[in-house]
Amino acid sequence: MNLTRNPALIEQLAASYALGTLRGGARRRFEELARTQAPIRAAALIWQSRLASVTELQPQEVPGPAVWKRVENLVQADKQARAMLAARQAPAAAASGASWWTSLGLWRGASAAGAMVAVLAVAAGLNLNGKLNGQVQELSAKLAATPEIRYVAVLADDKAAPSVLVTYDPKHSQLQLRHVGQFHPGPDKSLQLWALPQAGGPRSLGVLGDGTVVRLPAGSSDVNQVPALAISLEPKGGVPAGSGPSGPVLFKGALLPTTL
Repeated sequence: MNLTRNPALIEQLAASYALGTLRGGARRRFEELARTQAPIRAAALIWQSRLASVTELQPQEVPGPAVWKRVENLVQADKQARAMLAARQAPAAAASGASWWTSLGLWRGASAAGAMVAVLAVAAGLNLNGKLNGQVQELSAKLAATPEIRYVAVLADDKAAPSVLVTYDPKHSQLQLRHVGQFHPGPDKSLQLWALPQAGGPRSLGVLGDGTVVRLPAGSSDVNQVPALAISLEPKGGVPAGSGPSGPVLFKGALLPTTL
């Protein structure tokens, strides 16, 4: 089966691979295809990056005072219920001969205590719900700010080893480059990104700065109808736009549209 003709199946396999649910022979076959086919390799890298970013959205927090207060209220309510059951089973002790079980004062006290526990539990629950709602709103805001990926490219070296993952976000007019290799240009050199259009010479898209993740501004016209991207090694600061690469091309790969 040619997976490149079935994008939906590629996405399903890439998601399973990133989640770790693709196992055994199926996982090995997927890895073999990813090494030789850029679209499959790109889908796997995108899903791994996406799942990693989603886990970062969920904050790790110690349970707040409201949670512990609710637990304490529930424990106290259980203790009072056990005490009332034990008292009901105890023998009569009133000197007047009237059973304490028929005492109106005792029932009033127990009812008041039960009502107080219920009120405290409800208040604690409301506080907890308010905190959870705040976390949900914060998480929703972060998800709304998640980039929209319209194009993706896996730039590989001359040995077909993936080195740079490139994604384009039209919502923020931004290219993001994530280094997956170990190449370092050196203190007197810079890496420069180039668009390789179907007609005309290479067009500079920017000079890469330091760091594992680099973001460059780019409009839709910079990437539309561009079949491939390349990264060259240039003097520090790169070469002027319009002059074309002056150094060797280190990484190159097809720019592919994606439905992610």
